[in-house]
Amino acid sequence: MDDAFSIDKGRVRRSFERAASTCDAAAALQREVGARALSRLELVRLSPAVVVDAGCGTGFATPALRARYPRALVVGIDIAAGMLRVARTRIPAWRRWTRSIRQGFVCADNGRLPLATGTVDMLWSNLAFQWSDDLGAVFSESLRVLRPGGLLTFTTLGPDTLKELRAACAGDGRVHVHRFTDMHDVGDLMVHAGFADPVMDMEYLTLTYPDARSLMHELKACGARNAASGRSRGLTGRKALQAIESGYEAFRQQGRLPATFEIIYGHAWKPLPRIGPGGRPVIDIKPR
Repeated sequence: MDDAFSIDKGRVRRSFERAASTCDAAAALQREVGARALSRLELVRLSPAVVVDAGCGTGFATPALRARYPRALVVGIDIAAGMLRVARTRIPAWRRWTRSIRQGFVCADNGRLPLATGTVDMLWSNLAFQWSDDLGAVFSESLRVLRPGGLLTFTTLGPDTLKELRAACAGDGRVHVHRFTDMHDVGDLMVHAGFADPVMDMEYLTLTYPDARSLMHELKACGARNAASGRSRGLTGRKALQAIESGYEAFRQQGRLPATFEIIYGHAWKPLPRIGPGGRPVIDIKPR
């Protein structure tokens, strides 16, 4: 990946910290995609004891995961401590002081999970993996913490995401919109990490706005600020902002400006060990 498109993880953390109090009101896309991802779990035959919500944000999905798997320990993980403080408020106060609660939160990066190897039955993630520079490392960590037979299921963003905004910003030599990984490359990275039977599909969701500033304000409120290394380091000037707004007007339809999001859905399983004729696990030795 070009250096200009490398992701400043500190910037990501700070952006989501600042958006902790505004995220829920602006996260229509995240809620919709999360609901669709949760509905897909109806097709999965799994009774997990430990479920991880990786990149849980303010934790809007963790109650649904807890309701679907009432006997499971549900652990929400996010890079921003501020998001987790909001997530904890979703647990009823009377339950926070009892031992009956089966939920916890951990502040960490999805590429470096503070979890023991082979302790998770299902790792679920909604629109969080795109904030990693090294998606292969995220998949390797996911594979490590999953038990054999465990499930990774996630959503992320594809390359056509915010294509209108990218086109409106083109020409000034700076990065305004992140570069997102193609669905087929995402699948290849899962296979390379060691996952079995990956299933990938995608769909386009289009939100509309009265003007370009409304879209940019919503992205900021969600914490989805530009964290690319090639971004402008100062405030966007009036002329530059006006140029972006003017360029975006070319996409206006029926009085509204569209914003396209390419949603990628993926799931795969951690393989079970192969058993030989004597009942012992088969270990493949790769030649150097």
